[in-house]
Amino acid sequence: MAAAESDSRAEQTQADPEAARSERVRLVLITGLSGSGKSVVARGFEDLDYYTVDNLPLPLLQQFLAHPAENVPGHDRIAVVTDVRAPGFADELPRLIRGIDRTKIEPTLLFLEASDEVLVRRFSESRRPHPLAGDGTAIEGIRRERELLAELRALADRVLDSSELTIHEIRGQIFREFSFGAEPGMAVNLVSFGFKRGIPYGSDLLFDVRFLPNPHFVPGLREKTGQDDEVVAFLDAQPDYAELVDRLADLLAFLMPKYRNENRSYLSVAVGCTGGRHRSVAVCEKLRGKLEELGFPARVIHRDIGK
Repeated sequence: MAAAESDSRAEQTQADPEAARSERVRLVLITGLSGSGKSVVARGFEDLDYYTVDNLPLPLLQQFLAHPAENVPGHDRIAVVTDVRAPGFADELPRLIRGIDRTKIEPTLLFLEASDEVLVRRFSESRRPHPLAGDGTAIEGIRRERELLAELRALADRVLDSSELTIHEIRGQIFREFSFGAEPGMAVNLVSFGFKRGIPYGSDLLFDVRFLPNPHFVPGLREKTGQDDEVVAFLDAQPDYAELVDRLADLLAFLMPKYRNENRSYLSVAVGCTGGRHRSVAVCEKLRGKLEELGFPARVIHRDIGK
């Protein structure tokens, strides 16, 4: 029975090239000149949910190429970074690429480069030696590497020159060319806090809600928090509370797509009151509900609720 099903699947694959393509593992081989941005590109692929491996030795890469589905089960999008750090790289990688079984793998060779001037500056700023410089200068190592990788560059499906690109622009290129319709996610955190304990580190947006009446001074509410029904009812009765949350939700609904278009992975929205137990907590909870209604899921963190 299993053999019959296998034969049937094979016949279907031959009859339908698109089905065959969909069953292949999508593999992006990332290589290029040292200092050209391979690590930045690798993080971009991670953000697109590719299974990403940095500096994979060539013997392991060869094993992976022989049986991709078995070596990385459950992943149909894989990105592998390999470069001159691997022994025999310049001679062996072109041979491995030419030998890829394209019935199992849909490969893309992405080659990164930059101008000599830019690479020299990057190595100077990082204070790291070029891997091929030896006792010589960075420019000598760069030129030697260009010669070694000339064959690989000629084989590349895509050459990305990062000379004039910022880190965010490089990530944007990766998202546009390799997301294949998948929208890169952005984690949104709503953080309640108390100003008397300091502003949360890494806040991108900050809102002060201390103008709202403070439940701390209302009999029976001091020991409660903004998650309790009594505090929520007290704030709901305040004339500016509902309008505040609606305006904040509208502002964030406008801003979040803009941040996501800039390839942001995280957005931290801090909402503060005096102690971080009542007003900021309630606002974050209600704001999360509003954002979810608008299609923007968010996570709530109450930093000072127990203090």
